[in-house]
Amino acid sequence: MEGTGPQPQPAGPRIFATTHWSVVLAAGNEGSANASEALETLCCAYWYPIYVYVRRKGHGPEDARDLTQEFFAQLISKEHLRQADRQKGKFRSFLLAMLDHFLAREWSRAHRQKRGGEYRFISLDQHTPEERYRLEPADNDTPEKRFLRHWALTVLKQTMESLERECVRNGKGALFLEARNLLSGERDAEAYITISQRLGMASGAARVAVHRLRQRYGELLRSEIAQTVETPAEVDEEMRCLLAALSA
Repeated sequence: MEGTGPQPQPAGPRIFATTHWSVVLAAGNEGSANASEALETLCCAYWYPIYVYVRRKGHGPEDARDLTQEFFAQLISKEHLRQADRQKGKFRSFLLAMLDHFLAREWSRAHRQKRGGEYRFISLDQHTPEERYRLEPADNDTPEKRFLRHWALTVLKQTMESLERECVRNGKGALFLEARNLLSGERDAEAYITISQRLGMASGAARVAVHRLRQRYGELLRSEIAQTVETPAEVDEEMRCLLAALSA
């Protein structure tokens, strides 16, 4: 049945799930080139949540950029990853613990230009990190709460990208583009009519197709969450945490 069961892997390169514990463990214990590549992808995805956390800790734009760059450079060089223990909790908790440890021994200003080494994390977004940060709403959120919100947004973004790639592989890219705004649960009758007209489908068929796509989105979201925790029992807890972070 459509939307269920194992899905085929894409023929081309795949962006690795950003918080997959196996990547962390492999990168910390082995010299795997694949693990290093996946870890660098992980760092790119988490660059902005970490940047926001550092800014909320009181560091200025330049310091926050340099500290974030150096933090991830050290992760990629595996200095911190050897301390990773999947059984001690969630990936995001590990990441913040490593970050707090790093900030506690903050590099001196004299070494700032050397931070980041050979690694460069290029943002694919329209705005630079600080431009994005200026668009953040004014509030009294703690650095931890702000990090959690952007962690949740990162997970949703990764899930949506996974679903899009899957739809394109299955010849349903047009359906995804039309239905992506309905995947969070909205039931907009006019939207279904528009989708059916644009795709040449009956209205009922459009509803069924979007419903299946929504179900698949939920499955992929749970799968993404499952990669960040130790046991299946923690998935529901993380789902609640994600929803709470988004609604805060």
